[in-house]
Amino acid sequence: MVANKKMHFEISERKILLRICDAFFLLSGLYLLSLLFDYQYFVLDLSHFLRPLLLVVYVLIFGAIFEMYNLQVSSNQFQILRSVILTVTTSVLVYLFTPIFSPELPKQRIVILIFYFTILGSLLLWRVCYAVFLASHRFSQSVILICDQDQVEELVLGLENVDPHYKIIGFVNSDSVSEADSKFHYVKEIKKEDLESFVSKNYVSEIVIASQKTDGITAELYQQLLHLLESGNIIREYTQVYESKTYRIPVHYITRDFYRFFPFSRSNNNKLYLFVIRFFEFVMSIIGLVFCGLFIPFIFIGNLIGNKGSLFYTQERVGKHGEVFEIYKFRTMISNSEANGVAFATSNDKRITPFGRFMRKSRLDELPQFINILKGDMAIIGPRPERPFFVKEIAEIMPFYETRHVIKPGLTGWAQVNYSYGESIEESLIKLQYDLYYIKHRSVFLDLSITFKTFTTVLFYRGQ
Repeated sequence: MVANKKMHFEISERKILLRICDAFFLLSGLYLLSLLFDYQYFVLDLSHFLRPLLLVVYVLIFGAIFEMYNLQVSSNQFQILRSVILTVTTSVLVYLFTPIFSPELPKQRIVILIFYFTILGSLLLWRVCYAVFLASHRFSQSVILICDQDQVEELVLGLENVDPHYKIIGFVNSDSVSEADSKFHYVKEIKKEDLESFVSKNYVSEIVIASQKTDGITAELYQQLLHLLESGNIIREYTQVYESKTYRIPVHYITRDFYRFFPFSRSNNNKLYLFVIRFFEFVMSIIGLVFCGLFIPFIFIGNLIGNKGSLFYTQERVGKHGEVFEIYKFRTMISNSEANGVAFATSNDKRITPFGRFMRKSRLDELPQFINILKGDMAIIGPRPERPFFVKEIAEIMPFYETRHVIKPGLTGWAQVNYSYGESIEESLIKLQYDLYYIKHRSVFLDLSITFKTFTTVLFYRGQ
């Protein structure tokens, strides 16, 4: 008999729900406005179907940029207030000044204010309801781990930190050589013979197998798992769950079994995709270098006063196929910054000047890299190019680190928009997980997601 399960939304399901309901509440609010108060500026009818469609598209695009679909932000009532206000304000302004597809600007300003506050009120009403009800722990998912005792804490934290509604309520110790009477109480230990009864009594939604030792999966435990599977219970492998929850490849867990994650995305060899991306990079490089030229006089003065060194800075980086190239940047550090040897740049690095810190936060220091993109050394999106010294050092610890060199390095990337600046070998390995996820899942949609997140990083001044 299938056990009862609490209602739960997966990460992707919640993001889809947010987008669908944003569109529904937005259009419903405007429809009720025109129905109840004879508001004629924005009327929903088939003869002008492009108008609501365009408005919804703007809200979805700017919502992605201003983090309306970030689940951590969406679950916080105060953060979502800022996000919704920024999204609605920008969307309405762009919509009002879009020619042809939007209604003509009304003569009375009060009409525009009513339009704006109707959209704002509709979205805020829905988002507050989501934060209070759907994002509450009443919709959490109860999960059981089957793993070795010494893995529990790492595995639990790795999953619950990403999705707070994914609750590990117990684990089955699959280590056959560990002590039977464990004093470990991070989560409840379930005896192998009690697994089926525990699942049925505690409304368990999912069982995750993380054990790499087959001798711990006894015949009795295997039979229970088989019965649970036949009863409709979901059983998944940890690496699969980790990747779907964190959007990273668990390189710390799979050791040398990396062959399980091949083949990588077909986009890496798709000629049409690569041609379109290269054309887009060429156009963006020209635009980027024009902006770079406009900023140079101001950066030159700031560098002269604040950095007291040459305006441009070059450094060797490792590119596609492990080839070394010279990367171009505006100076952000003092001269002779590596007099004491090569070292990672840190968030509070004393070598970074105050003006250089501003340049890094605003990402202006990276504008000269459009030269590298134009030359073909780099792409706009890809793993950030690392220095040869650090590549060699990290590759000795993680043999497949150089897998990230199968594609061009990028000006921005999946690791850059999801994780802080790599200040150590350990943090570089975390960023590697994101880089390999991008290489595996590379697509137009993932590229667009990274582009939106990069805009957010610049707008909210989160560079390092």
